[in-house]
Amino acid sequence: MWRKVGCLLTCVSVVLLASFKPADPQNDTQGSQRKLKTIVIDAGHGGHDSGAVGRQSKEKDIALQVSLKLGKKIQREFPGIKVVYTRTTDVYPKLYERPALANKHHADLFISIHCNSGGVTTRRVKARNGRYVTRRTLNTSAKGTETLVLGFSRTGDQDVAIRENASILMEDNYKENYGGFDPKDPSTYIIFSLMKRRFREQSIRLASYMQDQFKASGRTDRGVKEQSLAVLATAGMPAVLTEIGFISNPDEERYMMSAAGQEAIVNNLFDAINTYRKSVEK
Repeated sequence: MWRKVGCLLTCVSVVLLASFKPADPQNDTQGSQRKLKTIVIDAGHGGHDSGAVGRQSKEKDIALQVSLKLGKKIQREFPGIKVVYTRTTDVYPKLYERPALANKHHADLFISIHCNSGGVTTRRVKARNGRYVTRRTLNTSAKGTETLVLGFSRTGDQDVAIRENASILMEDNYKENYGGFDPKDPSTYIIFSLMKRRFREQSIRLASYMQDQFKASGRTDRGVKEQSLAVLATAGMPAVLTEIGFISNPDEERYMMSAAGQEAIVNNLFDAINTYRKSVEK
């Protein structure tokens, strides 16, 4: 049995590694980079996939608004850097198409923007008629920002990864597109540990800069985490997924919806990118 499992994992890993191509040969040796030339910005979810839903907004809309504003600021401040968006309207690019676009453009950075959710808890309560019913309650207390990089997750840390990867199930032929990866089965996450982590150090560096900026602006810092996220798995460059706040928290939802809040988030992300740019171009 174990021999069959080993053969299966090897076959799956070969399929994934075949699509994992470095964006620039300059990155292959010591992980060094030349000047940043292209940044791909990915607005999470979109189209039929709303992502997390708050009381007044949807993740897909906030992610797109912040992504477009960030791209415009980068182009305005650094006209020599090309910005490529995975989407500019309310459409749903498949998860594997997003890093594939970054690979196609030989991008130097891949940044995916999302909103977090505290999830829902259920409990049995007694109704007026005397019968017990199941009541679903949204967790509104969770708050803060966190930034994720590609990594093999421990079972207890897979909640975010499973939620984000669940978008795969909305795609046709997802098993073919992701080399047999099943987002519903945590045991299949082991295939990600077989992939090359050329850009792990750079990804963590960028993610740390983002969290530093969020923290400096008064946001709750939930840290940098490694997760087995499909949207980052085949990116051949430093890649991060940043959760800019909890849409399930009314205060953070209002903040992310507001013009002032979005401006602050964009400035945080831009300053982090600029700090990273200086660190790799010195």
